[in-house]
Amino acid sequence: MTILSALAFALLGYLAGSLTPAIWITNLVKGVDVRSGGSGHATTTNTIRQAGFGPGVLVFILDVSKGFLPTWLAMRYAPAEWIIPLTAMLAVVGHCWPVFAGFRGGMGLATTGGALLAVQPLGFLISLGVLILLVLVIKHSARASVAAGILISPVMWLAGLRGIVLWVGICAGLVIAVRFLIDWNRQYRELWLDREKPQ
Repeated sequence: MTILSALAFALLGYLAGSLTPAIWITNLVKGVDVRSGGSGHATTTNTIRQAGFGPGVLVFILDVSKGFLPTWLAMRYAPAEWIIPLTAMLAVVGHCWPVFAGFRGGMGLATTGGALLAVQPLGFLISLGVLILLVLVIKHSARASVAAGILISPVMWLAGLRGIVLWVGICAGLVIAVRFLIDWNRQYRELWLDREKPQ
């Protein structure tokens, strides 16, 4: 029964993560695939760049919800605690490699944030602080995100957080770290809009 529940919640997480509001909304507003320009990813920042601030905010809210809702459901209905970080991780995996969009999705930060919010809002705030600090220090969004994915759980542990939130941080953080390696050498002009420098 526990294994079947784990599979069900893992599938729920992955399918929820595989929903692609950045692609749908940018196509609706501008008639283009958000992945055809900018960073080439289905992200909030790329939506802002191609469709505007309002659509970008909507994409952000929906991407956060993709991590929050399946994780929240797992917290309340899963028969074993280890299913919670599994569900959260699969939501982030789905966001990055969505089955509904040719496995070309976003980068997972907003969805990870949603999962952390569902488990422990303080964990979300700590992780956000770590990411912002690393971006300011490293001055490269992708490299800072790789480092953040690795460091958020140790920092939460140092801050006194224990239990499921640490495992969500570890599992989702590793997905984030792997995902952002694709942009390790990307050149940025405006970090917050994920734009490349002109060649």
